[in-house]
Amino acid sequence: MRNIRVNDVFLWNVLLLLAAGCGSSVAVWTDGEVPFVRSTPEVIDRMLELAQVRQGDLIYDIGSGDGAIVIRAAKKYGVRGVGIEIDEGLVAKARANAFNEKVENLVEFRAADAFTVDVSPATVVTLYMLPDFNAKLRPILDRQLRPGTRVVSHDFEIPGWVPDQVESVKGDFVHDHKVLLFAIR
Repeated sequence: MRNIRVNDVFLWNVLLLLAAGCGSSVAVWTDGEVPFVRSTPEVIDRMLELAQVRQGDLIYDIGSGDGAIVIRAAKKYGVRGVGIEIDEGLVAKARANAFNEKVENLVEFRAADAFTVDVSPATVVTLYMLPDFNAKLRPILDRQLRPGTRVVSHDFEIPGWVPDQVESVKGDFVHDHKVLLFAIR
């Protein structure tokens, strides 16, 4: 019986590593619908470049996890950002990370349900969510985002939208990442 449990634990660890891109991050189930998997620095930089982030932009990151995307945008471009995360523990971690990176004056992190948040002030929206979540989020984005807003998704499409641009970012030996840009018209 003990051998089966060890095998089960091993199998789950392998599945988590595969889901996270084999070592780039580890998937962690939190309070929300989607596991937290941190985007790699290379993917984050490409997402921000593809969105053509510039001074004056306001970035909203849906499912912001530990705040990596919003913090990177603030550090690299000097822009303001808002992280939306349902898991209060990750929100606390994001706030601490922002303080440690000295960008707490540019960013804020909200413990909130993405389906109830007003994202209309955003000029850029980033997300790393599964397709089913993106499909539920799309009508909200359709209603709230203004023309010219850029939406950038890591790996997953937004069902019903056609990306304006799709790029690949080299990952590890199992998984290359996709970055999809959607421009609101």
